[in-house]
Amino acid sequence: MNQATTIKKPIHFILNPLRNFFNDSRAGGVLLILCTIASLIISNITSLQNNYVEFWHKTLPVSYLNIPQDPLTWINDVFMALFFFFVGLEIKRELTVGELSSVKKSLLPILAALGGMICPAIIFWLFNVGTTFKHGWGIPMATDIAFSLAVLSLLGKKVPVQLKIFLAALAIIDDLGAVITIAIFYSSSLNLMYLGGALLSFLAVLGMNKLKPKATILYLIPALFMWYSLFNSGVHATIAGVVMAFSMPLEKLAKVEHLLHKPVNFIIMPLFALANTAIVLPSSFGGIYTSTISFGVICGLIIGKPIGIFLFSFISSKLGIATMPSYSTYKQLLGVGMLGGIGFTMSIFTSSLAYEQPELLVISKVAIITGSIGSSVLGFLYLSRLKPGSAVKRSAVDYQSYLEKIKRIEQQSIAMA
Repeated sequence: MNQATTIKKPIHFILNPLRNFFNDSRAGGVLLILCTIASLIISNITSLQNNYVEFWHKTLPVSYLNIPQDPLTWINDVFMALFFFFVGLEIKRELTVGELSSVKKSLLPILAALGGMICPAIIFWLFNVGTTFKHGWGIPMATDIAFSLAVLSLLGKKVPVQLKIFLAALAIIDDLGAVITIAIFYSSSLNLMYLGGALLSFLAVLGMNKLKPKATILYLIPALFMWYSLFNSGVHATIAGVVMAFSMPLEKLAKVEHLLHKPVNFIIMPLFALANTAIVLPSSFGGIYTSTISFGVICGLIIGKPIGIFLFSFISSKLGIATMPSYSTYKQLLGVGMLGGIGFTMSIFTSSLAYEQPELLVISKVAIITGSIGSSVLGFLYLSRLKPGSAVKRSAVDYQSYLEKIKRIEQQSIAMA
């Protein structure tokens, strides 16, 4: 054995597990959860508590540019636009040639998201009708796409790929619904001039599709203008990512998706978790869990979300309006509905608009964290105990064939362009 071999083996002993980790679909979910736990610990039981929490809200010297003023907003409005763009690419592919390409299959996540918004809102309203807290009915409506997909990814091959696609589509539609709800019911005003600028950017992208420019980077110009316009319009700027993903031609997206995969999963998402869980929890929870706000939020997320998602999916599939995801069962769909109760980011954002009083904001945030943790644990345990059966194995085989088909289609599209 020569010296080169003896040196090479320890290096491979270190690098191979890392390489396998970063290639594993569950790695992003594990990292996201670890960052969440670390952030909550730093925020509450370490000497770095104040400096850590204040860092994410520190004002940056960019006030004259009308762009995000602090690290938290940069992550939630700028970096997360890339995340939404990345997930939007996946959904567009599925709508074009994949799992959601039929009308009935594409209708299911839309109707499920609708049920997942209506039922939690009703539950919150029932707990708070006649009180001054009723304006918070929009808080439990949202599904946090990043955290819900992270928990689902931990189940690996126990869940059909098609159900993961279904949850991703549902969460995107859900977030769009939350943004529309915020714009109509929680925004004090919308800037029509900036909204017009976003529309012009969208039309510019459609015009570029007709011209078929060879350089994909040219799409960056209208994308940046669209993001800037939406950020200053009163509408959540991450919508720019979804709009760009659905506007650009499919053949332009393959290389972009490949470039974004690791930065999104291993840089943007960990930063998202660290920034959004930098929350100082109250020393006493007694008064928080006796509030009707907590009852409405927690029950809305843990009970309302799965009931709404499952009920609307079940009824629409039985009536023949929509079709169930391939290789999936109603039991698995109920588990995915439980994971839909992970509200977190959009829910916290909505609560900050619904309540101005600091004490009410603390109550709603703790309730959101409690409901989201409860939903993630219940959903994970429930789905992990279901037997995957041969259908899931067949799903993985068919999905691999499907990916190869996608690759051929993209190569043909690029050659034709």
